[in-house]
Amino acid sequence: MSSTQAPRLDPAIAARLKRDANGLFPAIAQQYDTGEVLMLGWMDDEALRRTLVTGRCTYWSRSRRAYWAKGDTSGHVQHVRSVALDCDGDTVLVRVDQIGAACHTGDRTCFDADELPLGEGAQVARGMA
Repeated sequence: MSSTQAPRLDPAIAARLKRDANGLFPAIAQQYDTGEVLMLGWMDDEALRRTLVTGRCTYWSRSRRAYWAKGDTSGHVQHVRSVALDCDGDTVLVRVDQIGAACHTGDRTCFDADELPLGEGAQVARGMA
């Protein structure tokens, strides 16, 4: 690689990824020690490379069309503990140590505020009825 070329994601990792039409794949952030699902963000090859190299989660903002490292503006940083590719190569699981809220609303996770009601069949299956 010449000094003018930007670093790239390891080709062996890139070859395993399945991307959508925009070159993106979902990245699930999970608290490493509790298993709590924190959020879902979107990555492309460069966002994943930055995440692996820096140890901080970097995502691609579909609305702003720009990279963002979690916590740059909020201080709510995600320190990476491990990264795993799922069996199909279409989703990344990033186990992190979350500092502060993961959700842009200020909630601990993006899944705290809007639990949906389960129907009777689901309640019976869970032994709740």
